[in-house]
Amino acid sequence: MIHPTIVALAVLGIAAGLLVVGIAAVPRMRRVLWGYELWAAFLVAATATAGSLFFSETAHFVPCELCWFQRICMYPLAGILLLAAIANDHRAARYLWPLPLAGAGVAIYHVLVENGVVSQTRECVASAPGGCAVKWINEFGFMTIPTLALTAFVLLLQLLALASREVRHA
Repeated sequence: MIHPTIVALAVLGIAAGLLVVGIAAVPRMRRVLWGYELWAAFLVAATATAGSLFFSETAHFVPCELCWFQRICMYPLAGILLLAAIANDHRAARYLWPLPLAGAGVAIYHVLVENGVVSQTRECVASAPGGCAVKWINEFGFMTIPTLALTAFVLLLQLLALASREVRHA
């Protein structure tokens, strides 16, 4: 049960990556999301939150120091975006930008540590077995937990940008 779920989450990550490219490159894609950006962002944040909880609570992967910082940036987004979507308050999108922006920065750093480009700190090594460089999953040769987080954060940034744009046009 654990491996099929990991593969499903990796496939969702790839689909989210394709959506990132689609939103950036295809204007029609933006029109399809028009008015539902906050709901889409909530879905991304809720899925990322559930995925990270699955990895730690069901698969028993120990979150490292960098994983915790990414969680700090992702978890509040699920609740706040749900409330903003229910209220149809697109103004909230402007104030949520710092969370996915900081989370994306940490995720980029984590990918660099995990691939040996940057050496991990003592805190990383002490925070989890093997530290921050452990690739708990490596589906399709590139989809790791920090890569999934980075994809979610970038998609959230795009959706929040679209939601913010709706406020200006309203």
